[in-house]
Amino acid sequence: MATSTAALPHWDLTTIYPSFDSPEYTAAFASLEEGLKAAEQDMANVTTPGGAGATVVADVDAWIGRLTELTTLALKLSAYIELSLSVNSRDDVAQAENSKVQILFSDLSKIETRFTAWVGSLDVENLIDQSAIAQDHAFLLRKAKIEAQHLMAQPEEDLAAELTLSGGSAWGRLHDDLTSQIEVLFEREPGNPEMLPMSEIRNLAMNQDRDVRRRAFEAEIAAWKLWETAIASALNGVKGEHTTLALRRNWPEVLDQSLHQNHIDRETLDAMMSAARQAYPDIRRYLHAKAKALGVGKLAWYDLFAPLTSNDREWPWDEGVAFVLEQFGSFSDRMRDLAQRAVDERWIDAEPRSGKVGGAFCYCVESDISRVLCNYTPAYDGVSTLAHELGHAYHNLAIAGRPRLQAESTPMTLAETASTFCETILRKAAIAKGTPAESLAILEGELQDVTQTVIDISSRFLFEQAVFEQRKTRQLSAGELSDLMLQAQKETYGDGLDESALHPYMWAVKGHYYSPDFAYYNYPYMFGLLFGFGLYAEYEKDPDTFRQNYDELLVSTGEADAATLAARFGFDIRSEAFWNASFDVIRQDIDTFVNLIDEQFS
Repeated sequence: MATSTAALPHWDLTTIYPSFDSPEYTAAFASLEEGLKAAEQDMANVTTPGGAGATVVADVDAWIGRLTELTTLALKLSAYIELSLSVNSRDDVAQAENSKVQILFSDLSKIETRFTAWVGSLDVENLIDQSAIAQDHAFLLRKAKIEAQHLMAQPEEDLAAELTLSGGSAWGRLHDDLTSQIEVLFEREPGNPEMLPMSEIRNLAMNQDRDVRRRAFEAEIAAWKLWETAIASALNGVKGEHTTLALRRNWPEVLDQSLHQNHIDRETLDAMMSAARQAYPDIRRYLHAKAKALGVGKLAWYDLFAPLTSNDREWPWDEGVAFVLEQFGSFSDRMRDLAQRAVDERWIDAEPRSGKVGGAFCYCVESDISRVLCNYTPAYDGVSTLAHELGHAYHNLAIAGRPRLQAESTPMTLAETASTFCETILRKAAIAKGTPAESLAILEGELQDVTQTVIDISSRFLFEQAVFEQRKTRQLSAGELSDLMLQAQKETYGDGLDESALHPYMWAVKGHYYSPDFAYYNYPYMFGLLFGFGLYAEYEKDPDTFRQNYDELLVSTGEADAATLAARFGFDIRSEAFWNASFDVIRQDIDTFVNLIDEQFS
């Protein structure tokens, strides 16, 4: 498949700030520094009475407003820096500014921790009854009341906020910088060696030629092997920080803190993961059928994203964008207009290149303004990824009118709602409009995504559990990390893949493992996929009513825990039956796929 990216767009960041040396950026940075310094001094003088009288109510209201202003400015500055680095990790100026702004985020974290401790001393329910502002932030205040029980003493919290700059945050930045700059010598055509960025090497997993896929996979593995020691140090550093702080803050396990951050409980997670395990054999049936279509006895890792035939439709950028606009418009004018705005205002950076991070993401810059990064390939998967990230941008638009602190509190579990829904809209239309061969390819693409979001996410979850358990007592070598990853892949993929051709370095590939702020950056994706399937089923039942309620759901994602929000739509996410119902939809698609493969390749 062609991988030409000559016409792919780069985003425009000058509408955020013209440059790092512009008066606008300099003034914003100085304003944040001054605001944080003043807030830190004033917060140190805040008293902590046991009740919520009129003075306390006014003080809390004022501090919510103050924190909103500081957070909004800090996030805008961080967005400009992070987005600059994500497309050019060799930008020394951006690296320097990132180091400086991380110190300010450390200061902001100290203020937020003091505010949380203060809220923990108050009668929160009485406070909510007395204040309209507190009512708007009710869920956040109740959540802070719980978090206050898991705080260290203030000097220790301050020290933790400062040490992460040379701890978890620094290790995470090392992973991003190092992996975005890895280049691999590779011959797509014999006698024509090229130095390709890792993102493009990994994109060759979608090449129609199995020999190209195999050689690219082997070259990728060799490159990870070369850098494994440094990357393993980064992973040990991040996971060590998570482990130490969770223990000091009296969380039973790092996972318990993660569940709190994601607004779900163990009962919900256990129900979902149990349903997933029951679905493994069905997903392996899909993998066996794909192996049959490709004419191999068993899929290797480098076959997971292979096209079924050499005649799969290509999706040049302009065609992919047009299709996204058309299908978003089939749902609502507002959704289409958002996607058109993203194109017109150059929110999207789509070209894979050296120094650019791999994967894809959407970043909320401020209010209703986002930026979308992807590494586009002219295949349906590339179009689907674009729709997914624009779904996040639509979610950002939907919550733009809500208080910023509430909007920022949307957990990962619910943050995947709009993205999954938008992908589903696109896929259903692509299957309906395509030729039989195209529809089969798109159905197979859906099952690729399902495999990644159920099987691979499960393997990542099991891997991370194992790492955290062992990291309690010591660091792990690169070889041990690879062994744990292979063990997790064998447990989840089972006989669906050739065990001699698994990917031992997925722990190095996925940047999700290296976040100092979020552990277990994996199971929320499964939640989002299955929850999104449930929502789409509701949409098909009654499109008009669903359209009226959809934005309300997105707006409310920071207002309550996931179970409470789901109950509004009649879903009991603590019940295995809910998750099994979503997997039943997937099973039907697998049955269809297997039957089609049997008909065409028997």
